[in-house]
Amino acid sequence: MAAPTLEMEPVEPQSLKKLSLKSLKRALDLFSPIHGQFAAPDPESKKIRMSHKINVEYCGIKTASGQTSRQSNSGAADTGNQGSVPSNALALAGPADSRDSQKGGAQNALVVGPSLQPKGQNGTSGKSSAITSASAPFSERLTTSAIIERIPSKWPRPVWHRPWKNYRVISGHLGWVRSVAFDPSNNWFCTGSADRTIKIWDVASGRLKLTLTGHIEQIRGLAVSSKHTYMFSAGDDKQVKCWDLEQNKVIRSYHGHLSGVYCLALHPTIDILLTGGRDSVCRVWDIRTKMQIFALSGHDNTVCSVFTRPTDPQIVTGSHDTTIKFWDLRYGKTMSTLTHHKKSVRAMAPHPKEHSFASASADNIKKFSLPKGEFLHNMLSQQKTIINTMAVNEDGVMATGGDNGSLWFWDWRSGHNFQQAQTIVQPGSLDSEAGIYALSYDVTGTRLISCEADKTIKMWKEDETATEQTHPLNFKPPKDIRRF
Repeated sequence: MAAPTLEMEPVEPQSLKKLSLKSLKRALDLFSPIHGQFAAPDPESKKIRMSHKINVEYCGIKTASGQTSRQSNSGAADTGNQGSVPSNALALAGPADSRDSQKGGAQNALVVGPSLQPKGQNGTSGKSSAITSASAPFSERLTTSAIIERIPSKWPRPVWHRPWKNYRVISGHLGWVRSVAFDPSNNWFCTGSADRTIKIWDVASGRLKLTLTGHIEQIRGLAVSSKHTYMFSAGDDKQVKCWDLEQNKVIRSYHGHLSGVYCLALHPTIDILLTGGRDSVCRVWDIRTKMQIFALSGHDNTVCSVFTRPTDPQIVTGSHDTTIKFWDLRYGKTMSTLTHHKKSVRAMAPHPKEHSFASASADNIKKFSLPKGEFLHNMLSQQKTIINTMAVNEDGVMATGGDNGSLWFWDWRSGHNFQQAQTIVQPGSLDSEAGIYALSYDVTGTRLISCEADKTIKMWKEDETATEQTHPLNFKPPKDIRRF
């Protein structure tokens, strides 16, 4: 026979607030002498508590009313007027009955920081920091608004730049225009396209001068040598080619990449070539012998951006694995790795004069110092698109081109975005083809060329009619400075 089961009473679910109120009521019932009322506040304990808080918060500011009055009296003997004594004292208005007491001296004075009062009778310099409000009641002396100093923003104010405008559209390619490079003499520039051709254009007129064929896939990287009559190209066909511009033909090919080559850079002082690709390796080539000097391996994904410098770190690479690596060219090893980005670092641009560079990914555009790679700051706006390319000129104007056709212009020093342009696709193209794949300033930094997905090349220059009145600087310094 089964034992009789005991029925349990249902437990009423109680909220945290109800339980705390119950506990408070029990405590009042036990300890309060007057039931149903809160205990009266003890003024003595409140005074001790508040004085302790003030002492902890403002321990650098000491109460010295007697010393201040003595110093003011000694100053009055010399000048006859206390107002002419140089000091850091700010008079605080007390209650109505204490206004007449201010005639005798600075009894109601707030001294912040080292005051510049003359030496007292005992020979000590008056470097005291004092809050003195002797005539005001204790509750009125607790205000902190009088000693809160309004600190101006330390963020640098941006330099005013003229807005940029599109003044020429060049169409001639039959595919996406993926790369661009300027001739050091600033007479012509070359573009590489998905139609597998390299076209050379005149800078002044925008006319086509030459078309070079030889690649069997789209051309991702171009560079023109400043010391030789050579031009270098790299593409998705794994090939890196050296073109002799006197003969207009390929004279060398550099074999070694296992997949498409995404970026290319020439060292400014040594005859070496750098290429990065989808095989996650940045390869260093000797231009003359076609030999591979180093294979800089360490990235976990495609190396999509690279630039070089004459001093260490001589090679900087950005990758789809979200990292930026500095390389030691002597040993072919990593010097340091920057892990600040959260998305692929598709574009990087060194400043032509300063020892710093910027890197762009879909999450943010960040600025770093060189040679150590210390993080400086983020740009103050987010383009909110995949940024494929960026370029900086000597005037401190940085341009970034996005996958959605947005071309944003930034002030380099402050990170302020002063212009947001949107490219217009050429007639017959889809709106989705408004992507910018490559940007480059000319040698002077006064012309900008953008290579786009609608198969056009657009040339930009500053609007010379703009003034600070027609295009005012709308800048608000950031309130919170992100340190990552």
